[in-house]
Amino acid sequence: MDESVSLAQLAHRLEEVVGELRGIPVDVERLEDPTLVRQQIAQAAASARELRAMHPVGSPEKGREEQKSRVHVLDALRDGMTMRTIIHASVLDDPRKAARLRELHAAGDLHRVVDEPIQQLLIFDRTIAFVRITPVAYSPGALVIRQQSLIATLIDLFEQTWARAREVTEPAHQLTPREREVLALIAEGRSNRAVARALSITEAAVGKHVAGVFAKLELPASDDDNRRVLAVLAYLRGAVR
Repeated sequence: MDESVSLAQLAHRLEEVVGELRGIPVDVERLEDPTLVRQQIAQAAASARELRAMHPVGSPEKGREEQKSRVHVLDALRDGMTMRTIIHASVLDDPRKAARLRELHAAGDLHRVVDEPIQQLLIFDRTIAFVRITPVAYSPGALVIRQQSLIATLIDLFEQTWARAREVTEPAHQLTPREREVLALIAEGRSNRAVARALSITEAAVGKHVAGVFAKLELPASDDDNRRVLAVLAYLRGAVR
């Protein structure tokens, strides 16, 4: 898909929707109380058969709250709900969050990863959507949208983002921005010392980043294979971004 064309088409569609809605009452509710937002999301989830979600950051839940949320998702999957979730690549920098997402992915809550900024979004079936009021992590409040024209446009946004997103199961998606920088310089044929000079970090730090790349690309030590070469090949094939 040509990303520039798809975004232009989406912008055009948004203009059309705005034009269609001028003078027409729009079914959009603003909720600033986090408790009310959670209640309405729970009500929508109770009867929905399909969920599309976009998350720019990981869940703030920890401990028992996180466990309870995980159980609810697994129960919904067992009951037949279809789930697809788009996350920002930064979420995978947290090993605990990454492990939880991969568990949910394996259970049927399919995940894909993007590097571009995304907005918090939940769309249940094709009937109701929740959008965070302000694009700030964990900020309170949401817009509750039931207007069908707006929901159709949000679904277009989700589907186009999903189409160009990467699979969460590919090990390369676990690389941090610094690890990707190190690997890119290695692909240019630079030694660890040269990489350290280019990034203004110590050679020991480069060694740690290289070890992290090997581990995350699942390249164990071997007498037969050169892990440095294999990592570069993965980068050149476009498997590392």
